[in-house]
Amino acid sequence: MTPVLEVEGLKKNYGQLQALKGISFKVDQGEIFGLIGPNGAGKTTTLRIIATLLTPSAGRVTFLGFDLKKNPEKFREKISYLPEEAGAYRNMRGQDYLEFMAKFYASNQEEIKEYVSRGQQISDLGVRLKDKVGTYSKGMTRKLLLGRALMTKPALAILDEPTSGLDVINSLEVRETIKSFVKQGISVLLSSHNMLEVEFLSDRVALIDRGQILDAGTPQELKEKYQAPNLEIVFKSSVRSSL
Repeated sequence: MTPVLEVEGLKKNYGQLQALKGISFKVDQGEIFGLIGPNGAGKTTTLRIIATLLTPSAGRVTFLGFDLKKNPEKFREKISYLPEEAGAYRNMRGQDYLEFMAKFYASNQEEIKEYVSRGQQISDLGVRLKDKVGTYSKGMTRKLLLGRALMTKPALAILDEPTSGLDVINSLEVRETIKSFVKQGISVLLSSHNMLEVEFLSDRVALIDRGQILDAGTPQELKEKYQAPNLEIVFKSSVRSSL
């Protein structure tokens, strides 16, 4: 299968601090690839580099054959990024927010309508889209932002803690939405400290800790390798093995 994204030897330094120590992985077309690890492991730094928001200290990132350093604009055209702490314009109605964001990606009025319609469907907020975002709960805002991230059908959706702030039912609905979009050819790179969620969603995962990838594979492969019932136990075992 052809990789959509290839990350090779990625490093990021903040002064003397090495946030990333040479990580490598690939994301295939139509795949959900999960980065799992504790807070501060390097997940968000990795995602922000791929989303062109941070410059790597070393290493190479290619997306659809384009090099990050040489063609960052190609990344921005085809990638959608949902940060963990993302917000929307509080004084805008949800509907207006989707239309406003659609205009950045659409080339004509028909595309704007198509994107907004898809965003409405994904966010599943119904009549509340007519209300200002400032009246939304954290979970409602998160669903609106997921609608914004997926409505353009990006080649790669980068989702940082996609179900942050959602209750059990809404989290399940969001997971099912993500899976349904992957069936349409979208690739997803997601990160979460909720390892059971990543296990449910991901085709393959990478275990990351202290800026290094400890291991990678399908959830089933990793559970068999470490003789563990779930990825939480896998992660704990892989950390012990790396010490």
